[in-house]
Amino acid sequence: MQILAYIVVIAMFAAAFGAFKFWRKRMSLKTFEPLPADAKPTVSIELENGGVIKLELYPDVAPNHCAALVDLIKKGYYDGLAFHRVVAGFVIQGGCPKGNGSGGPGYNLKAEFSERPHLTGTLAMARTPDPDSAGSQFYICLAPQPFLDRQYTVFGQTIEGMELVSQVRQGDKMVKVTVEGV
Repeated sequence: MQILAYIVVIAMFAAAFGAFKFWRKRMSLKTFEPLPADAKPTVSIELENGGVIKLELYPDVAPNHCAALVDLIKKGYYDGLAFHRVVAGFVIQGGCPKGNGSGGPGYNLKAEFSERPHLTGTLAMARTPDPDSAGSQFYICLAPQPFLDRQYTVFGQTIEGMELVSQVRQGDKMVKVTVEGV
């Protein structure tokens, strides 16, 4: 009888812990006010070599991711951060305040997967295996990556400076990131 009581107590603790993890995960999801309907946001990333990469955002496809990025840019969050991951023929990735791919803004964004494909120059949000774990880390595709389609939030496209995207090396810094059209 005592063993049965122990099993019941352990099962209750396990259930409570699982519920807490679910609650904590859901509580960390952040929603932003959508950008104005007529917004045509364009992001400029000034690189330490003096070049500028320009990207258009897709607020109609991923409104929360676009609004979150604009919010972080306006706060100067990305200024001085490095591209911490560069994989030839795949992606360049930045936006980690720790510089190693393990950091973020302190909240997560709910996934906004769409039919937008991962083409050369596509801007999308990095995440962990949890679909709702994106925060501040983004990547730009160096070539089409169809195996990522509908599994990551695509929210923009490179419109100028793709040759600069291709030249980024691990550790290169984003001197200043700005946004216009919002």
